Amino acid sequence: MASSMRRAAAFSAIWRALTASKAGPALSQRLAALPRMFWFTVTGRYDGFGRLFAISLATLYVASPIDLFPEAVFLLPGLLDDVVVATWIAGAVLSETERFLLWEQGRAPGRRMKPEGVIDGEVA
Repeated sequence: MASSMRRAAAFSAIWRALTASKAGPALSQRLAALPRMFWFTVTGRYDGFGRLFAISLATLYVASPIDLFPEAVFLLPGLLDDVVVATWIAGAVLSETERFLLWEQGRAPGRRMKPEGVIDGEVA
């Protein structure tokens, strides 16, 4: 159940990225942001460590010869699981780079951007 929900989330992220309005970041901006995103994450200024770690593990899974369904034994399932993981990676990278670019635009020096929908206030 959880596995199919993750796949659905990955496909919906890719669909949103592909059908997004032209106002979103261009692919060239997203690719140029990757090194900065990794650097800000490693130095602790950006909070994307968990997501980048998951993307890195998924990339290693696709690239490694060790697989859940080896292609040599199970041709179709072996390819399909790699396609699903690669699709999730693409959607996650598109989503995370857009999130990073929004964070980068809205951050003040030394401060993290507040999550969307958060309103400053005081507790009385």
